[in-house]
Amino acid sequence: MATLRHFRILRALVGGKVKLSSRVDRIRTHLPPSVRLIAVTKKVPVATIRQAYGMGLREFGESRVQEAIPKQEELQDLPDITWHFIGHLQTNKAKVVAERFDWIHGVDRLKLAKELDKLAKKGTPSPKVCLQVKVFPDPDKYGWSVEQLWEDLPAIDALENLQVRGLMAIAPWGLSESEVKELFDRVKELGDRIREHQFDRIRIEQLSMGMSGDYLQAIEAGATMVRLGRILFGDRPPLQD
Repeated sequence: MATLRHFRILRALVGGKVKLSSRVDRIRTHLPPSVRLIAVTKKVPVATIRQAYGMGLREFGESRVQEAIPKQEELQDLPDITWHFIGHLQTNKAKVVAERFDWIHGVDRLKLAKELDKLAKKGTPSPKVCLQVKVFPDPDKYGWSVEQLWEDLPAIDALENLQVRGLMAIAPWGLSESEVKELFDRVKELGDRIREHQFDRIRIEQLSMGMSGDYLQAIEAGATMVRLGRILFGDRPPLQD
């Protein structure tokens, strides 16, 4: 069962002095080729990101603009990095994030979608975006409810410069194993329904769901992107190899 298998992996990797190379190798054994590993580097120093890059990781996720920018500046010599913004994005920071990130995973409201579209129309880069959904009520998370999203999809589809490429979801704290499975399954079903609707511009190619505590379940449900931080880098930056 994925949950028991994942618990053993998580327990083995999160604590202690496990080398980053061992963490990366172990995670890769459980990732199908179709699943993109996004290394979440919040509070991870540049030296460790370089180390991860040297092990073949190319996709990195940051959730705070003020932390991400200095890292990006220091890593400009690594041109093939793909940067993912995975945090809540305030509308007044949309321009700087659009200029610096290739993906935005947390487009969680119509106002933000319209702002990104307006910026792109004026010449700001247009990152690929995932629409953040909440299939279960969760006051601690941002995102559309399923009902709200269906109401807004025609307006989103009318945005000529917004590159919608997927859905993103975060499981609330405290869910049972069966509830986590249900959540991921429902996101997958939602993506299938949106594709069947055949919108003009909205393309659901990616499902960004699954983090350190539940990524195996997300993969079984159809995730194409997993966002892993703690299981890769531990509770603190790992020791150098």
